[in-house]
Amino acid sequence: MTQAQTWSQRFEKALHPAIATFNASIGFDIELIEYDLTGSVAHAKMLVKTGIISPEEGQALVNGLETIREEYRQGQFNPGVDAEDIHFAVERRLTEIAGDVGKKLHTGRSRNDQVGTDTRLYLKDQIQQIRTQILEFQGVLLDLATNHVHTLIPGYTHLQRAQPLSLAHHLLAYVEMAHRDWERLGEVYQRVNTSPLGCGALAGTTFPIDRHYSAELLGFDRVYANSLDGVSDRDWAIEFLSASSLILVHLSRLSEEIIFWASQEFGFITLTDSCSTGSSIMPQKKNPDVPELVRGKTGRVFGHLQGLLVLMKGLPLAYNKDLQEDKEALFDAVKTVKGCLEAMTILLSQGMEFRPQRLAEAVAEDFSNATDVADYLATKGVPFREAYNLVGKVVRTCLESGKLLKDLTLDEWKSLHPEFDVDIYDAIAPLQVVAARNSYGGTGFEQVKSALQNARDRWEAAQS
Repeated sequence: MTQAQTWSQRFEKALHPAIATFNASIGFDIELIEYDLTGSVAHAKMLVKTGIISPEEGQALVNGLETIREEYRQGQFNPGVDAEDIHFAVERRLTEIAGDVGKKLHTGRSRNDQVGTDTRLYLKDQIQQIRTQILEFQGVLLDLATNHVHTLIPGYTHLQRAQPLSLAHHLLAYVEMAHRDWERLGEVYQRVNTSPLGCGALAGTTFPIDRHYSAELLGFDRVYANSLDGVSDRDWAIEFLSASSLILVHLSRLSEEIIFWASQEFGFITLTDSCSTGSSIMPQKKNPDVPELVRGKTGRVFGHLQGLLVLMKGLPLAYNKDLQEDKEALFDAVKTVKGCLEAMTILLSQGMEFRPQRLAEAVAEDFSNATDVADYLATKGVPFREAYNLVGKVVRTCLESGKLLKDLTLDEWKSLHPEFDVDIYDAIAPLQVVAARNSYGGTGFEQVKSALQNARDRWEAAQS
């Protein structure tokens, strides 16, 4: 069986059925139907405004397009491979509804600028939804941070105990990452918000269209100044995938930490039943499925970014069929980012609980206060590098004797350096170690409270 084509009489034979299936995009670009209908309504209104078609014809087109929208929403419009893509499917159905006037809808445009318009409308909508999700994610982090200003957690460098931190300070680091993600998507939105409608196949059109009017109807801020660029540009899609990749980087980093924290070796959090699963053969286990899946799904979005970069790097101007491959990457990236943000927001709010007592024990059982011993001597006038070297010897002495710094007697401290006095014990107490780091952006409690308030003010402003 051969496949009937919708092309001009230039073609004498139909497509081979396997090639028709291979060529078709209706299986995934059905995702764009609402945006295709919205774009076509605007195009029809523009054709009326410029006198290219009559008001009656324009109204018939708009009515037909809205009928198709309702049919789709009710599950009555389900085009198959024979339609090739959603654009032809809509036009064919429109002609069935409105008659020959339906064939006028495509006047003054090409599928090339049409699909570019549809995809940008789709992505504008999705970016706004994702930005809202990022704010919800930030809100949960802010609530957690508010509850844990004075909860301590070990800080790490090289995955080695470094210095104790306020848990709120640790969580606020992810708030900052999320804010950059929110800002970055806003910047991407500005470049997505440019209309290619009216660029035609590549060279514009002979009809007296008004591109600025159709752009205004669709909520675009501007139009492409060059028709070749308008139909072939995918910078905005690459930027979106890049921004999405960074969102997943940040979620994956947090996921990695949660996985560590949930392990018996760390024990910093307890997973609730609502966000964890068990083992099929080991009844004692609770598995951190959510952060593991987020960590795993990150690679999907990275792959889409790399795929689109490779797709674009060798394409001559203007439109090439290769560009059909941008949509599945975009659709899957959107779905993945939204799913991961939702899952991580639920996990943080309902799926895990910090264990403050265990965290307090953790910061008291190491040498992460060693830097504060050096700082203590430096405040007594001892050159820091000299103090640093001395503390290294102190730590070695403690390790040899099986002690922590807090276990040394005052006599032992004084034998190491005469400037040590009884106030050394306060200086190396974990709460004081954290409180003392009061430089701007530091983990000191006063700084954390200020940072928390600033972050919440910024978060509230972003929602207005």
